[in-house]
Amino acid sequence: MGGKSGTSFIMFSTPHVIAIMIMIFLILLVWVSSKRGGMSRQRGERFQQIFALSLLAMEWLYYVWMAMSGKWDARYSLPLELCSMSLYVAVVLLWMNKRQLYPFVFFAGVGGALQAIVTPDLELDFPHFRFFHFFYTHIGIIVTAFYFTWVKGYRPTFKGIIQTMITLNVIAILVYLFNTIAKSNYMFLNGKPKNGSLIDYLGPYPWYLLSLEGVALITFLLLWLLFKRKRR
Repeated sequence: MGGKSGTSFIMFSTPHVIAIMIMIFLILLVWVSSKRGGMSRQRGERFQQIFALSLLAMEWLYYVWMAMSGKWDARYSLPLELCSMSLYVAVVLLWMNKRQLYPFVFFAGVGGALQAIVTPDLELDFPHFRFFHFFYTHIGIIVTAFYFTWVKGYRPTFKGIIQTMITLNVIAILVYLFNTIAKSNYMFLNGKPKNGSLIDYLGPYPWYLLSLEGVALITFLLLWLLFKRKRR
């Protein structure tokens, strides 16, 4: 399943830059669509369902690829990364329009996916299936968040920041315990990623975990200030 199996990913290579440009284009497309009145309710619901199914299909094909290639391992392959969790929450949001799920997708989803897209923890480059899976799912999280913001009219709130921070810390504790038992490193709670990332600038382990708390809070506050509903 997919392309040259031995090609290593190179950060800011031509395929990587093109993927970032596609993300920007899709964000602008969602914004333009909202300014033109968006879609009818029926078409909007159909789009959401098709998009949700496509995200699920891409994620599950990734599991199939891991199993078929002998790469599946409970230490690395469970959906316990932040973006994996955000993806499933985004799928439910798309399918059910649950407003309670929006803050997590908007804050944790956008914040995590943006960082992942700019500095990917990715081994295989274009045109491997893993390259397409990585960028399709991460960009999908971001598109979902902005779609619900601009087209559906949802807005982030300060309360949503608090809820998301609490949720993330509870998840982090549980994932850390799993990492300790399984000798894994989901959410990079037990060590830094192999490839370069923002974490490299946040201090040594375990102190960068505290730095990540600050980065998350600042990122969420900036997103809130940029997109909160303006008072008339």
